[in-house]
Amino acid sequence: MSSLALGTPGSFRAQLNGLVLSGAKTATTGLLAEYAREDEVVEHVGERLALVDDADGYVAMVEITAVARCRFDEVSLPHAVAEGEGWESVEDWHRDHRHYWSAQGIAVDDGTEVVCLSFRLVEAAHR
Repeated sequence: MSSLALGTPGSFRAQLNGLVLSGAKTATTGLLAEYAREDEVVEHVGERLALVDDADGYVAMVEITAVARCRFDEVSLPHAVAEGEGWESVEDWHRDHRHYWSAQGIAVDDGTEVVCLSFRLVEAAHR
């Protein structure tokens, strides 16, 4: 089974996983180039992914409900809001995502291709 590791390891991943478990986060965005670099295929509607923590431990099961490829500057406000991190404008989403990827050593411009995933929580791990 494929997995979904959100954000970067540590407190940020834990925060994002918490948002998924609370129902506040129902979307995420990745760089299309990262799929190629990691030799992964883009998810498809209906695919189930194991949401994992830093140790690849099972946190929850999510099911992909929508997949869209687009340019960075075409990400919609509804998608940004569905990411659950409090963005009220696409401009704020752009700023924070540019900063995030820049911190990973990846330059992002308006034409960078991204993959927008929407998902639903299927089940949470019993802890």
